[in-house]
Amino acid sequence: MAMRGWPLIKLLPQKTNFHFVKYARFAGVLSVILCIAAIVSCFYPGLNMGIDFRGGASMEVSKPAGQTIELDRVREAVNGLNLGDVQVQGIARRDTNVDDGSTAILRFQVPEGRDQTQVVNQVEGAISGAVGQVNYSGVSVVGSKVSGELFTSGLLALGVAIGLMFLYIWFRFEPQFGFGAVVGLLHDVILTFGLIVLFKLEFSLNMVAAVLTVIGYSMNDTVVVFDRLRENLRKYKTMPLRDVIDLSLNETLSRTIITGVTAVMVLAALAIFGGEALFGFSIALMFGIIIGTYSSIYVGAPIILLWGVKRGALADDAKPVKLGMASRP
Repeated sequence: MAMRGWPLIKLLPQKTNFHFVKYARFAGVLSVILCIAAIVSCFYPGLNMGIDFRGGASMEVSKPAGQTIELDRVREAVNGLNLGDVQVQGIARRDTNVDDGSTAILRFQVPEGRDQTQVVNQVEGAISGAVGQVNYSGVSVVGSKVSGELFTSGLLALGVAIGLMFLYIWFRFEPQFGFGAVVGLLHDVILTFGLIVLFKLEFSLNMVAAVLTVIGYSMNDTVVVFDRLRENLRKYKTMPLRDVIDLSLNETLSRTIITGVTAVMVLAALAIFGGEALFGFSIALMFGIIIGTYSSIYVGAPIILLWGVKRGALADDAKPVKLGMASRP
């Protein structure tokens, strides 16, 4: 016999009537304060740069074919030397071009003022003590100049992504929609950087990928809200703008909650079971999804309220282009 009330998604209210705009001013002040604090924290104490952006050394560690290197034990052994960011990744053997678990690439930082040869010897000794006899390849060093160029390229990628998002929203909607979306994106990116500094997460290329993913998620959620807002502006031509915004946010709320909770659940599992290498990536993404949902409600939409909308530009004969599930709550 089927259980009554299942699936549990039926327990969510079909219609809500929250007055989001009523608290927009308080939320705006809070967002400004948090963004200023996050920007200041990026300069002092600053980002905890990983090997990708600070520079360091790498070496290949291998065992005879058929034997396996325990990557977690290698990472724990090198972490015990307090060298900062440590990355261990399995790779394919050079002779067979097959990843059989017998070969790994190790990256670690060489602290300033310490002799590189001495540090490498300490790393080799720690690894041998943890996993037994292994073979080591020559050490290659990533200089600070190359790392600095990589950091600049990473920031440039973030800037280009935000710029392209603005162009898309400007083309898709009106300029004020694009401005609201970009402000929301900057809000999400700045606060994500603040989280990275607050919890002293390693800022590496993985973290750049996390921030880019946050930008994509935030924009997707914003487009859903803006698309419903534009439809309601056509439908309710005489309704006050603040009421239309509240109505649109309530109509998309269930979709936003379901999507956000699903993504956070997956990322929570990744943070718990994905190991140290994926922990920071997962935490940044979870925070970005939560703050991206917040910005769609309390950053992007209120800016449209402040700017205003020309209802004449949203004539009935201007058919909106549907974006997948964007028009559904």
